[in-house]
Amino acid sequence: MKDTPATLALPADRPSTPSMARQGLLIDAKSDQQAVLTWLSEFLNSPRTLASYRKESERFLMWLDERQQRLSSVRREDVLEFERFLAHPTPQKKWLGPSKPRQHPDWKPFSKPLTASSIRQSLTILGALFSYLNNAGYLNGNPFKLRRSPSPRTMTNQVEHFLSEAARHQLQSTLAELPRHTTREKQHAERADWLFSLLYLTGARRSEVANACMGDLFERQGNWWWRITGKGGVSANVPVSDELLGKLKRYRLSLDLGALPISGETTPLVCRLPGKNRQQALQPLTDKAIYLICQEIFARASTNSSNPALRRELEQATPHWMRHTAASHQLEAGVPLLVVSQNLRHASIQTTRRYLHTEDDARHAASRRHTLRNTTSQDDPPPD
Repeated sequence: MKDTPATLALPADRPSTPSMARQGLLIDAKSDQQAVLTWLSEFLNSPRTLASYRKESERFLMWLDERQQRLSSVRREDVLEFERFLAHPTPQKKWLGPSKPRQHPDWKPFSKPLTASSIRQSLTILGALFSYLNNAGYLNGNPFKLRRSPSPRTMTNQVEHFLSEAARHQLQSTLAELPRHTTREKQHAERADWLFSLLYLTGARRSEVANACMGDLFERQGNWWWRITGKGGVSANVPVSDELLGKLKRYRLSLDLGALPISGETTPLVCRLPGKNRQQALQPLTDKAIYLICQEIFARASTNSSNPALRRELEQATPHWMRHTAASHQLEAGVPLLVVSQNLRHASIQTTRRYLHTEDDARHAASRRHTLRNTTSQDDPPPD
């Protein structure tokens, strides 16, 4: 097919049959794989969305292939079974394995079972796929629509994972203690420190970091800003603090660059480690590489801790936790809610409010004033 994402990983591309589709088919798809690729092509201008949707649809098609099923045969019971499968992918040898590049021979669809929030996200994406194919005339229904949706109140009160202050300090200690005996170790340590500083102090998504270059940072009236292009291609300016600017200077000097970026500079914001030939252009890190670096540092920090609870927290952490941690800690530091919402580029301020734990703490403290009181006077006779 022209202008579509790469072929999905399937043992076989099962052809459709005339009975599968209604009259008036609006897409030129002869198989489930082709139908899914057509849907994915709608997101070619949104690489991050495309990658996420491709991953979820690929997993689902692989699962269906194991069961000798086609998209048209999926019923509500199948959706419920797939939901349970996402929480416990089995057999583990086939589905689970260490995170590897997509082309690696040992690649597996999952690095670990999905959390409840990740399962909801997966089912939402697949529901969108079925709606599209239903509207296109390729399918005759959408069993994902039968899912019971959480109430708006439940959704509003959901709080994403974030690092505790103790975990963040453990992370900072680990970064400071990274080995620096060789040139390559020094380069890795400086890059890791810059990467985590960038994620924590700006709340940027790792995909935004992967796609950015040094020229996206600029000075205006004595203040430094980072022009971030995020979801849906929407751009916004995010403040660069003096502390982060200091980290930037240190990282650039480790790359033999000038202390500050210049207008139009194409050097990646976070680079692959330089090769022996320092004259070659620095190459950007991929979104996946940033994920793997972060997971390595989280694992180191966990190993370095003697606190079992802290170790478990760091073992569960992902790079996206840094964004949620940034939001929570900015609010706890007294940064106004509107400013934090603008910095993280939330579409709604209610999204930011989820991280306003200080509001809950104040409400809890105020409620302590309401206590059981001894309303019986000492002069009153005891009850019979």
